[in-house]
Amino acid sequence: MKVLCDVHIPLRLVKFLQLHGVEAYHVNNILDSFYTSDGAVATYADKHQLIEITKDVDFRNAYFLSKSPQRLIRVCLGNMATKELNAIFEKYLELLKKSYHTTARFYIEISRENALVINS
Repeated sequence: MKVLCDVHIPLRLVKFLQLHGVEAYHVNNILDSFYTSDGAVATYADKHQLIEITKDVDFRNAYFLSKSPQRLIRVCLGNMATKELNAIFEKYLELLKKSYHTTARFYIEISRENALVINS
């Protein structure tokens, strides 16, 4: 599984994912760092077959309107400690890996209560 974390996703989540066998990158380390436009981030994610992880509703809208990024995880958790965020990702990690390996296009919305998966 390969992911690209958006600017508002903590770098510690990238490190956590890497420790769990995920090829993980942060937008601050590619292209124009945190100055990179949402469109450029989505294009980069699609080109490199990455799942975009974001809190930004604009990515959700782009997914449904323009079909990019092709694989998107939207984190709907508000502000929380990184330790708690990592625990939630650990809870859903197998679901995320399965989606990555079986579906070319999906939207997953993660909350404290569940993970909503939409394949389209």
